Amino acid sequence: MAGTPTIVDIPHNLGRDVARERLRANVGNLGSHIPGGVAALDTSWPSADRMVIELVAMGQRLTATLDIGDTVVRCSFLLPGMLAFMADAISAGVRRQGSQLLLPGKD
Repeated sequence: MAGTPTIVDIPHNLGRDVARERLRANVGNLGSHIPGGVAALDTSWPSADRMVIELVAMGQRLTATLDIGDTVVRCSFLLPGMLAFMADAISAGVRRQGSQLLLPGKD
């Protein structure tokens, strides 16, 4: 039985192109933002403005879709049953850490 997707909007003022490039550059750091670490992290780009992240953390698999817009990145995902009760806390973390992924990379 599929649940309702959790949707988190991450506002930005970067424009679509800069947001896309920052996500590409910083997504490899995502694992360091997840409590307990990440066992596996894969990304794909089905289109220029859509990134799909598949990760396994704390024994749970999660697939998130990030749609990149001019002023917002919309992240949508279905939480596995074991994590659904933490939806509010996870959404807040996605919003906070998603903003971090939009920061300039450290050279």
